[in-house]
Amino acid sequence: MATTNLIATSNAVRFFSSFSGKPNYFLSRRLSQTTHRCRVQTSCCYREMPLKAVKPVVMPETSDGIGIVRFLRGKSYFVTGATGFLGKVLIEKLLRASPEIGKIFILLKSKDGESANKRLYDEIISSDLFKLLKQMHGSSYEAFMKNKLIPVIGDIGEENLGIDSETADKISDEIDVIINSAGRTTFDDRYDAALSVNALGPDRLLSFAKECKKLKLFLHVSTAFVTGKREGTVLETPLCIGKNITSELKIENEVKLASEAARKFHGSEKSKKLKELGYERAQSYGWEKAYTFTKAMGESIIYSKRGDMPVVIIRPSCIESSYKEPFPGWLQGIRMTAPLILGNGKDQIPDLLGDYQSSCDVIPVDMVANAIISVMAKHSCGNVPEVKVYNITSTSHAHPLRMGEIMDFSYQHLCDSPLTETTTKVLERMKFHSSLEEFTSSVSKAIRKQERAMKNGEEEAESHTTLSMKGKKKLKYFVSLAKTYQPYMFFQARFDETNTRSLRHELSMEERQMFDFDGSCIDWEHYFINIHLPGLKRELFRQRSS
Repeated sequence: MATTNLIATSNAVRFFSSFSGKPNYFLSRRLSQTTHRCRVQTSCCYREMPLKAVKPVVMPETSDGIGIVRFLRGKSYFVTGATGFLGKVLIEKLLRASPEIGKIFILLKSKDGESANKRLYDEIISSDLFKLLKQMHGSSYEAFMKNKLIPVIGDIGEENLGIDSETADKISDEIDVIINSAGRTTFDDRYDAALSVNALGPDRLLSFAKECKKLKLFLHVSTAFVTGKREGTVLETPLCIGKNITSELKIENEVKLASEAARKFHGSEKSKKLKELGYERAQSYGWEKAYTFTKAMGESIIYSKRGDMPVVIIRPSCIESSYKEPFPGWLQGIRMTAPLILGNGKDQIPDLLGDYQSSCDVIPVDMVANAIISVMAKHSCGNVPEVKVYNITSTSHAHPLRMGEIMDFSYQHLCDSPLTETTTKVLERMKFHSSLEEFTSSVSKAIRKQERAMKNGEEEAESHTTLSMKGKKKLKYFVSLAKTYQPYMFFQARFDETNTRSLRHELSMEERQMFDFDGSCIDWEHYFINIHLPGLKRELFRQRSS
């Protein structure tokens, strides 16, 4: 679930908005007992915190550490996935930390220059994420942004990145660092699409990187779940076919299979069959989903084809809303744990297929961005003889976050701070189920109970025991959601962070404050109740009103 988005977002919003026979609200009742682990009480009354941004000051240069601010000055970057959740936060921090930065070339899928500039303005320049930069630059903000951010028309899913040769030649003379944060991150994606972007995309980008005259580093954003392991310790070691991936895997054969399936099927059946193929191929090689399977292929291609190019791989876990920067709780999309939380909070289905004690590795997006910047400064002098991997995670710490705790925190917040001022019933605590059959039965019962209440005006009514068409559709959605998340709801692995901890220790005190990525300092109760969940509700409202 790493990563920037892992499950359909817009579909989830549409679904939760569609069952409105009676209003559904986030309802209130305070959780009476404390969690099973000692935590700092953040307030006697949990309440939404206002959006308070950090002060818009220019970062000072430090005299020790690894010299992050000094490195950023004057450097130019080529970024894929820049309009995504992580990409935006990274760009914002780069521009705020070092206004003297060079150019940031952004790969944008657009039909022409006019549409590319419009995308740049609509999705980045006008985004509320950049309000601190607006304060810093005042009336010159737009001019500053247009001077620093250069849209490059292209597509990582096309040969030569879809960039015309003249443009490629021009920008290749200026780029110091390539950051690949592009990816198709839906768990149950079409196999052909996931292969094209997650597996073959890094290969295309690597070919472009080899033409960049002064390139200092190729940085690839992967996912902490890329190894497919669900137990034990996930090490910070690169993936390589023939070493830690079976030599039986032939990527060219997988591409051929997906291409043949794409030609064979048509219409809605085509998408369905390609999703099924991705799941089947991932399972056959020991991965749970096409997403992580194709990301593993991408890593292995980088490893085998990098030559003498300095390469670093960043593996974040489940990326959630910002912890501090540029302000707490910024989120883009209904993503990661959100559909699970909304299942109870919005649609009042208090059931989860999973283990209360399973590890849920979450890391705020601003910490991932800070880690990327720190890694760039550390390794852009060419000292990467081997592929270096950094797990940006949280379960390696003494008290890892549990899935049950997230649901408890959600219950607390949604009871004390309902979505609307009007309430119709009290939320139930989330129930965890160990089998799909048990989960399906419980959800079906909950939906029947809701439909009886809607029809008869009282929940105790015994008539109308079979589900309506809408009820069946609702049940199908929740069963599909449970199947999609199942591998991560019973997750017991821990992530090694040896390289990441070592990097943190090399930072000066000033750098640790300016580029913080220490997940062990997070008070998860405070983060979820006072930061993440209010941010999630704001994003839900924003999507509904747009």
